Amino acid sequence: MQQKRVAGVLGPTNTGKTHYAIERMLAHRTGIIGLPLRLLAREVYDKIVKLRGPSLVALVTGEERIVPQRVKYWVCTVEAMPQDIGSDFVAIDEIQLCADPERGHVFTDRLLSMRGLYETLFLGSDTMRGPIAKLIPEANFFKRERMSKLIYSGTKKVSRLPARSAIVGFSVDSVYAMAELIKRQKGGGGRGFGGLKPSNPKCAGSSISK
Repeated sequence: MQQKRVAGVLGPTNTGKTHYAIERMLAHRTGIIGLPLRLLAREVYDKIVKLRGPSLVALVTGEERIVPQRVKYWVCTVEAMPQDIGSDFVAIDEIQLCADPERGHVFTDRLLSMRGLYETLFLGSDTMRGPIAKLIPEANFFKRERMSKLIYSGTKKVSRLPARSAIVGFSVDSVYAMAELIKRQKGGGGRGFGGLKPSNPKCAGSSISK
């Protein structure tokens, strides 16, 4: 018999937390993973479909709903996670969004109420160690270290940026201006505006060069 396991997998970005959760989910017969972004949910869905096939994997977000008849693995935005089904595995990504003024109530509800029958993982920043330990005393914690080193490389011209670079702007005007410059210098790119629908569904950054 498997024992129930509740764990916090915490650390900075680029530590492989989401990849680890996918591996753990696929080690179970059934699973649900809740993700903070529609684009990330689509990316994870595509990965799992390649490993298990489209007939066993569901994708549910605010804009997409793909639910085959024999679903074993659910990939969802956190708001769209099904709460009326039992699943061997449950994971919530970016659990530190419990503190978000707009979406925090949803993440907090999932933290308090959603559990896998055998394994539950909460993924996110190490700042959540204290709150999780207080609310879920039985939780274990695993710290993940960053796989790459962040460095400041200095000022760069747009014309010298490598392909697939993400450029972040802090206003709609600056994003449009940078996108137009990239179009002239590099031939084009995609744009995304926070909560607005991206002009290119494959692009998650504010302005991305081809």
